[in-house]
Amino acid sequence: MSEPVTILVDADACPVKDEIYRVAERHGAHVRVVSNQVFRVPVSERVKRVTVSDAFDAADDWIAEHASPSTLVVTGDILLADRALKAGATVLAHTGKPFDAASIGSAIATRAIMADLRAGMDGPLGGTGGGPAPFRKEDRSRFLQALERELVRLSRAQAAER
Repeated sequence: MSEPVTILVDADACPVKDEIYRVAERHGAHVRVVSNQVFRVPVSERVKRVTVSDAFDAADDWIAEHASPSTLVVTGDILLADRALKAGATVLAHTGKPFDAASIGSAIATRAIMADLRAGMDGPLGGTGGGPAPFRKEDRSRFLQALERELVRLSRAQAAER
């Protein structure tokens, strides 16, 4: 019998942890909340906190090492998304946007262009401003729909393997 789907959460900047816990419970999925700081997690056999060192990219490294075809990774980090995809994982941004083989290359290229632009500018997009757009109610709703869809898909795929 195969293991349940596991959701690996890049938790340090994740605004949808509570939603993940609720949906995972309904689907019987395991959750690993990975960060370099301590977060409160629900008391559950299925939800575990993984606190890594504060070394650069330690949480990303842990997630990438544990990503597999039976995992769903939730992250806003494009480079981590790429690593997880290469390990066969399903990857969602906290806005519900799926990362896949078709979209990750352009996302990485856009990230690099924006970094170059910010490095050469003063003002709101330069060194002191910018950042992601504010997280909205629509983003939360889109994430919940995407999480539900992907957990159903992964569960069916595992059932088909049995």
